[in-house]
Amino acid sequence: MKIYICALGILLSALTCSKYAVQPTRNAYSPQGPAPENAKLPGEVLNLTNWKLTLPINTDASVNPDEIKQPVLNTYSNPDYFFTSKANNAVAFRANAGGATTSGSNFPRSELREMTDGGKKPAAWSSAEGTHTLFIDQRITHLPDVRKHMVVGQIHDANKYVIFFRIEDKKLLVSVNGGAREVLDENYILGTRFTVKMVVNNNTVKCYYNDLLKSTFDIVFNDAYFKAGAYVQSSCKGSKKTDGESCNAYGEVEIYNVWVKHEGIKTAETR
Repeated sequence: MKIYICALGILLSALTCSKYAVQPTRNAYSPQGPAPENAKLPGEVLNLTNWKLTLPINTDASVNPDEIKQPVLNTYSNPDYFFTSKANNAVAFRANAGGATTSGSNFPRSELREMTDGGKKPAAWSSAEGTHTLFIDQRITHLPDVRKHMVVGQIHDANKYVIFFRIEDKKLLVSVNGGAREVLDENYILGTRFTVKMVVNNNTVKCYYNDLLKSTFDIVFNDAYFKAGAYVQSSCKGSKKTDGESCNAYGEVEIYNVWVKHEGIKTAETR
């Protein structure tokens, strides 16, 4: 009888532990877990702790377009440019060819910019110190009508972009500013889910596509930060106008997961 009661107690204990076991949390210091099935806000799908968002709209006619920062970003959504997917398991970033642009660009974006300290300070790190990683799980769902180009991940320094993950029509590739281009997929089909990763260490950038190392570049840069989202490379106006492009033409990417990790530096911030 004592053996039976003991066994029953162990069974009940196991069931209780299984039901109320602590689940992995999504926080600023680790890659996130799966999004809740009923997620309605982008901040419920992606960990946005150390990011700010730039949108292709300028509601107050200032020099630069609208930016959404923490803590507002955690509960922010926009039905036109930043919203959860129909399945509620990804975040859609959309930018139209007639959208507002930053002062240093001719093209619109709905894009995350890396921050630190819970979103309070801009990230700024060096290729020479530590190891810096960007991972994105995503799919490209739409491209502009005429110039079907869009950036879907990048490293930027204080003055210019350093390296892009981008698509040009059906060609998915890595592009170094003023340098090499490495094709990842010659015939990318819209809607296909894939992963990309950049790992920066000792003045080199290693680029991965679907977990396979595709290219390594020797690049030196400082005051750097990662970006992710939809940075459309077409415009219906201005000096970089694409002939025949509608201002309503747009690019869109859905991101299932994005995280950044910094190691080996005193002020390391990871998410």
